[in-house]
Amino acid sequence: MSAGRNSQGALTLDPSGSHRQSARGDRCKPELLAPAGDMERLEAAVRYGADAVYLAGKDYGMRAAPGNFTREELEKGVELCHQSGVRVYVTCNTLPRNYELQNLPDFLAFCQRAGVDGLIISDLGVLALAKEYAPDVERHVSTQTGIVNYAAAKACHDLGASRVVLAREVPLEEIKEIRRKTPPELELEAFVHGSMCVSFSGRCLLSNYMAGRDANRGQCAQPCRWEYFLTEKQRPGQQFSIIEQGGGTYILNSNDLRMIQHIPAMAKAGISSLKIEGRAKSAYYVACVTAAYRRAIDFFWENPGLPLPQEILEETEKISHRAYSPGFYFGGEPGQTPDRSQYTRNYEVAAVCQGRQGEYVLLRERNRFFRGELVDILQPGKEPFTAELSELYNQDWEPIKAAPHAEMLVYWKTPLDLEKGAYLRIRR
Repeated sequence: MSAGRNSQGALTLDPSGSHRQSARGDRCKPELLAPAGDMERLEAAVRYGADAVYLAGKDYGMRAAPGNFTREELEKGVELCHQSGVRVYVTCNTLPRNYELQNLPDFLAFCQRAGVDGLIISDLGVLALAKEYAPDVERHVSTQTGIVNYAAAKACHDLGASRVVLAREVPLEEIKEIRRKTPPELELEAFVHGSMCVSFSGRCLLSNYMAGRDANRGQCAQPCRWEYFLTEKQRPGQQFSIIEQGGGTYILNSNDLRMIQHIPAMAKAGISSLKIEGRAKSAYYVACVTAAYRRAIDFFWENPGLPLPQEILEETEKISHRAYSPGFYFGGEPGQTPDRSQYTRNYEVAAVCQGRQGEYVLLRERNRFFRGELVDILQPGKEPFTAELSELYNQDWEPIKAAPHAEMLVYWKTPLDLEKGAYLRIRR
């Protein structure tokens, strides 16, 4: 079963599964693909408008840092997603060594039994095993494979892939040519937002050398984000900054990708799935970015030719991020921030709504907040809005001026209709 969304953003199911994106004339509405590092993040992606999610089991996925999913959790995740018309793609995109292949057929067969919609694969051996042990599950070729031309894309299709995830290095003009010269049933997926890797399609050994952790098996320590100095052979122990001002330099620190204002150009190039990076990011990150891109896709679909409203673009500023760039899509390069590795954090989550009790909304504190502060509220299916934290009470129903303790429960007297799971954000 496949899914789309109507003009209000609500999910609509296509029982035939023949074409999962809505079509209008010669336009095709792209799929919004969100990351899910664990069940909390999966629920956030579904709640805030994803058409599909990608996740990993405990092995074979390129992100070892998140909790990922046990088999029982994966089954529950697939059930939850399918109840909402959301597709599930499981990453099997590490480069497994011989000893890791023994248990792979059983895992692939399990994914098929669990109802997984697609497997994301970078290794040719794994691609062949998936065809044998999970023949009913779509096979998507991962960005790790480094697909940068139509010949490689077509070869993957000939090997049984229904989708290729293009390398981040491919400009839109070249994607157009890939689309023209590949079978129309082969879907093209590309990243639309998130962290960029300084190495070619993530094929990096720097983490192996620096930390003994294999980036190609999901264990990257991200040494490209570390601070570096030069030393001179005759003066061991004396460090020299690589930039003229002091403080060291982050010579490999790539900027983050943001293409939210260029979604029509990506769709016109033939990209049918827009992928958000971030399985290691927080549930709030998943919710905020997914909600912003959901609004953007729906806006462009309903208003072709109009520029993206500023308030949707500004939502991407309300998460932790490095300096943004359009990556390689327009023929340049993503740029770097060599003088720091810190994230920009303009907003922080003050609380998460736990539900309503009579006249009160119950909040769980995430960061300290005060009575009288203005909060920016994000909740599913609605535009963000601001409100004042006017009357606050602790669990003993005593009036309080502040919520200073982590995870404390606070009652907020308000007539506002807040949904459970809504995020209250404060600009800092």
